Amino acid sequence: MKLGAFSISLSVKDIVKSKSFYEKLGFDAFGGDPNQKWLIMKNESCVIGLFEGMLENNILTFNPGWNQDAENLDSFTDIRDLQHQLKEQGMKMSSEADETSTGPASFTIEDPDGNTILVDQHR
Repeated sequence: MKLGAFSISLSVKDIVKSKSFYEKLGFDAFGGDPNQKWLIMKNESCVIGLFEGMLENNILTFNPGWNQDAENLDSFTDIRDLQHQLKEQGMKMSSEADETSTGPASFTIEDPDGNTILVDQHR
């Protein structure tokens, strides 16, 4: 199963302090807008999203259709197909993509320890 680009989305208390902290670890701003309270940062192939006041918890995020540089892949498994495969394996969805739709969509699941996993297709 190919889930696409991986990142972790962090719920932060202060976007400016968090940005400064992760810059000291070698991360550079890659996308987003700190004035809107969100920022995507990257260190080589490691990607983190900083979200102030937007997330209840930290979230593991996968983006079908993208590589680690947020560039479109020529070929990828559509999110609705991924969701269908997981449901066939007995996976319980916390939220679901509309399987009759096309294009951008998302679904969420939880791992056995209650960690949220977001699969979020942007195209």
